[in-house]
Amino acid sequence: MLQVCHERMKMNWAFVEQGGRMGRKHSLWVRGLVALGALLVSACAGYSGSDLKPGVSTLPEVVASMGEPAMVWKNPDGSEQLAYPRGPAGTQTYMAYLGPDGKLQRIENVLNTANFARIQAGMSKDQVLRILGPSGSQWTQFYPRSNQLAWSWLFCNSWNAQEFFDVMFDGTSGIVLSTGQHPNLAGRDGVQPACGH
Repeated sequence: MLQVCHERMKMNWAFVEQGGRMGRKHSLWVRGLVALGALLVSACAGYSGSDLKPGVSTLPEVVASMGEPAMVWKNPDGSEQLAYPRGPAGTQTYMAYLGPDGKLQRIENVLNTANFARIQAGMSKDQVLRILGPSGSQWTQFYPRSNQLAWSWLFCNSWNAQEFFDVMFDGTSGIVLSTGQHPNLAGRDGVQPACGH
């Protein structure tokens, strides 16, 4: 991800330098590009929370680095779990775990085969959300004939290609019925896209 951000910044700076030779009437536009470049750098730096330190960083620091979480779970002991899905185009969902003392314990990318294997028939939607975080709204579908709800998560498989992990729920009870995987064929000419990280 940082390599992608670095490439974007090189393109932006090349464009800014080119724009700088266009004349004074474009200077406001060039300043806007510089500001956009600065925003890209700051967004890229905190994408995965890599600038945070377990045992040291606090909740406000996590939010300042990674942004507002999509979901938050507060546990009876005062610890918290924060979900950071990086879709729809991203293939990661990060979970930040904070202890009862408000300090960061760890950050994990949860879209992997070990966590997919934890999803079992009979689990509730909330149990699935606590493991994988929210799926993309564009990958949520209800099938009225079978009364089933499908949630899907885009992820990178071990061959560095994009796939979806699918969970089928009973439409009435919200209980997991089954799971599966299928390739993302949204690439050029219906080819499975490679992962960009």
